[in-house]
Amino acid sequence: MADDEPTDVVTVFLRNAGEVLLFRRSEDVGSYPGRWGGVAGHVEAETTEGNEASERGAGRRATRERGDPDGAARREVREETGIDPAGLELARRGEPFAVEDADYAWRVHPFLFDCPTREVTTNYETAGFEWVPPTEILRRGTVPDLWTSYDRVRPTPETVAEDTDHGSAYLSLRALECLRDEAALAVEHGGNWDDLAGVARALLDARPSMAVVANRVNRAMHAASGDRTPGTVERAAREGHERARAADEEAAAPDPEWVQVLTLSRSGTVGRALLDAPALERVLVAESRPAREGIGVAERLADDYRVTLHTDAAVAHVLATHEVDAVVVGADAVLADGAVVNKTGTRGAALAADREGIPLQVVCASDKIAPGEEPHLEAGPPGAVYDGDAEVDVLNPTFDVTPPDLVTAVRTERGTLDASAVRAVAREHAELGDWG
Repeated sequence: MADDEPTDVVTVFLRNAGEVLLFRRSEDVGSYPGRWGGVAGHVEAETTEGNEASERGAGRRATRERGDPDGAARREVREETGIDPAGLELARRGEPFAVEDADYAWRVHPFLFDCPTREVTTNYETAGFEWVPPTEILRRGTVPDLWTSYDRVRPTPETVAEDTDHGSAYLSLRALECLRDEAALAVEHGGNWDDLAGVARALLDARPSMAVVANRVNRAMHAASGDRTPGTVERAAREGHERARAADEEAAAPDPEWVQVLTLSRSGTVGRALLDAPALERVLVAESRPAREGIGVAERLADDYRVTLHTDAAVAHVLATHEVDAVVVGADAVLADGAVVNKTGTRGAALAADREGIPLQVVCASDKIAPGEEPHLEAGPPGAVYDGDAEVDVLNPTFDVTPPDLVTAVRTERGTLDASAVRAVAREHAELGDWG
C-alpha cells in the first residue's frame, strides 16, 4: 500500500517548437519501467537543526523540511538531459497534486520550461526519448496522471490573456497550442465542434490588440470548418503552428545595411533579425517603461554587439545626437491602412526619427496585419506607474498607434509590403474570420 505521507516529486516538461520532451523509462528505474514520462525526480527534503524548549530546559532537535521543487526541477533537467538549466525560461509552474496507486503515493509538482535546444544526453534512467506534441500523452502508455501534470501547465485562454511578459508572436503560438490540446481532448473524450468553437472565441477575446493571435486561430478554424470535427481542428492547429513558426523565422531576415540601429520593447522577430544582421555593430535600446523589457533585450544582445541602454524619454535626444541607420521595431498589429500598433513609445520614436530623417522599419510576420483599421489598445495597471496616496489620475497605455506616413517599411516573410499589399493581406485575413 502507498505510504500515508506522499513523496514530493517534480514532473518537468521541456517545450521546443511546440513539442515536449518525453522519456521512455528504462528497466533500471524503481518505478514504472517502460512507460513514458517527462523529466522527473524526487524533491529532496532538507534536515535543519532548531531549538526546542521544554520544562526540562532548552535543547536541539532535527526537523525535516519540505524541499525546493524549483531547484529539484532544474537539477533533474541537468541530470536527465545534459541541458544547462540556466538557459531555460520558466513558462509555468502548476499547482501540486496527489497521485496514488497500490504501491506509491506522490505529491507531483509540475513545471513547463521553454527550452532553446533539442540536443539531449540521457542517463541510465532512460531507454529512449522523443520530442512530440504533448497530445501524445493522451495516446501512449505513460506514468500515472502525466496528462494531469501537463494540464496544469499548458496554455489556456486565461494564460494567453494574462501574459504581459511576451510578445504577440509568442502568444499566438501558445494560442494554437491551446486549440490543439483542446481538440485532442475532444477527439479522445467525445467533444464536438461547438466546444472547440467556444475555445477559439475565448482565444480571440484574450488579446484583441494582437491581430496575430486572432489571425492564426481563425486560419486553423477556417481550415477545419469543412469537416467541423475535433480531428480536423487538431490537425489544422498543428499545421498552423508549423506555418506560424516558419513565417516568424522568415520575417526575421535582417537589412544588410544596418550598422547602428535603435529599438524599443521586446520583439522576438526583431531580436532574431538583429542577431543575424551581417554588418550590425551597435544597438541603442530604450528601456521600455514601466515593465522595462528593453533591459532583457539589451542583455541578450550585449554578447554580440556594442549595446547602449537609455531611457524612453531620451529617444529623441539619442536620435538627434547619434549616427543611427534605422529605428527597428516589431508590431502587435499592422492595421489595414498601414498604421502600426506597438508598445507605447513607438509613435514618439517614429516622430523623432522622421524629424531626423531616419527610417522607421517594422519587422513582423504578415499574420500581424489586422483585417480592419480600428485599433484595440490595452492599458497596464495604474500601480505600475504610481502607487502613492495622492488623488491623481494615472495613464498607463500599453500600446500606441503610429500613423502610416511615419512608417518607412513593413518587412515580412512575404517581402517588404507597400500600402496596397498591406490592404490585400488585410482582406485575406478578414475572410479567415468567417469560419463561425
